[in-house]
Amino acid sequence: MKSEGYMHSLDGSSEPTKTIPMPFVIGIFIVFTIIGGVTAFFLTSSKNITQTQSTTPVSVQTETTAGIVDKATFKDSSTGVLREGGIEGEGNFHLERPGGVSQNVYLTSSTVDLGKYIGKKVTVWGQTFQGQKAGWLMDVGLVEIN
Repeated sequence: MKSEGYMHSLDGSSEPTKTIPMPFVIGIFIVFTIIGGVTAFFLTSSKNITQTQSTTPVSVQTETTAGIVDKATFKDSSTGVLREGGIEGEGNFHLERPGGVSQNVYLTSSTVDLGKYIGKKVTVWGQTFQGQKAGWLMDVGLVEIN
């Protein structure tokens, strides 16, 4: 009995099983590895392009507006008359809004000097934080006189 392949059938027949040549398997592996690497390169380079094209927040200081124009970070807003004083240690200022004390927005800011706007009707944009005593506590990033 003459053997022509590496493997023989287990069912007892004398015909050898066809096998895939090892150089072919290695070649397929190399091709798929290159395709995966090229795909990963283009996916990561397109991600870097969109990151570098993002806009940088703009700081403004005019007679009626002050702060950082960044609507992604400062997406909450409210309008009212700015007053000095927080509530039980939360906030340094507050906005008086129609509806009484329960509708006040308590404010703090590390980017805008809110003291310049006391007594004026303003719109503020900022980021809301959970307060212990304040119903609405906001870190203000932008203020505009109405």
